[in-house]
Amino acid sequence: MPAAAWIIVLSAAASVSLSLGARQTFGLFLLPLGVEHGISATVLGASVAIHNLVWGISQPFAGAIADRLGTGRVALGGAAIYAAGLLLPAIAPNAATLLIGIGILTGIGTAAAGAGTVLGAVARAVPENRRGDALGLASAGGSIGQAAMVPFAQWAIESGGTSFAFAMLASTMLLALVICPRLEWHAPIRVAGAAPAGIAGLPALARQALGDRDFALLTVGFFACGFQLAFLTMHLPSHLALCGLPTGLGVTALMLIGLFNIPGSWLCGRLGNVIRPEIALGGIYLLRTIAVAIFAATVPTAWGTMIFAAVMGFIWLGTIPLTSAAIARRFGVANLGALYGVCFLSHQVGGFIGAGAGAIVLDTTGSYDAFWPVMIGVGLVAILTNWATRAPRLAPA
Repeated sequence: MPAAAWIIVLSAAASVSLSLGARQTFGLFLLPLGVEHGISATVLGASVAIHNLVWGISQPFAGAIADRLGTGRVALGGAAIYAAGLLLPAIAPNAATLLIGIGILTGIGTAAAGAGTVLGAVARAVPENRRGDALGLASAGGSIGQAAMVPFAQWAIESGGTSFAFAMLASTMLLALVICPRLEWHAPIRVAGAAPAGIAGLPALARQALGDRDFALLTVGFFACGFQLAFLTMHLPSHLALCGLPTGLGVTALMLIGLFNIPGSWLCGRLGNVIRPEIALGGIYLLRTIAVAIFAATVPTAWGTMIFAAVMGFIWLGTIPLTSAAIARRFGVANLGALYGVCFLSHQVGGFIGAGAGAIVLDTTGSYDAFWPVMIGVGLVAILTNWATRAPRLAPA
């Protein structure tokens, strides 16, 4: 790839690292917020659920603006909104600031600075035969952020409490000032006959895409990804603590997920160059569902948890480059940010339900036992919907 393309790929990876890395720490605040400020698990669970839903609703609009005006400016604005969302509960930790800051502002910020927006710039910057590799490398950036920010946030919570930790996470968004100008800062170069739809054309574009049977199936399958990952990110540390395992094991598990997903995302991206992305996606959901079923059926141990985290981590964000590649094969790259956003809304509806329902089950029953069978059932549906898709008739660049 040309040097300019490598700069965009690496900048996209760094932006994904910031936006996804910070949100992966939210589950660490679940129990400490109750101890320090009397904030229930349901409040933070609802905040993270709203975060997922707002992220999903914002994603098509952020992608459409970036497709038309350039990704870098959108990502920089998103980082500023994200920082504001983290600072609100740092300054005044209560239910309202969590719902507004974590729920609404960080949701908008993740949409603008995260994978759904920046991967469009990557896809436009690289040759088609290297697209899978590049998307996989950029997606792996989220894992680097998770591996780094989870212990960073845990250290901040232990050192200065939850307010200090939120403020420290907000300060990391200053790195966007260096990263975002190196992304696609100006409007993308248009290909003849493929002008981006923009916000005005987004409703018609969404109707056209969702009218395609196979795009609709891909979108339904993406629900499971959001449902499963949001639940685990938010509730795995608490589940382990309730099982009598050390608090640090939850931190270790989230770190392992991030570390193992660095090679996993890249390999999943490469896999999309070899086989049809939807077939690979079905395989990922199959592996996830088997891992969840085994973990739920056995008594949690330290070693079992770390193995589970490593397996889940290897395929954690692998759905992102594969889903992007599947959409690009069907519709090209001019509107990739907007179309990924349309598909991603289903992912975030799943995340909204997974994070929020998990918190309600915990507050109601005192455990997560009733939730694991639902995780398995949702995964089975995702396997079937992805494997039911057909190959695209045309493969636009």
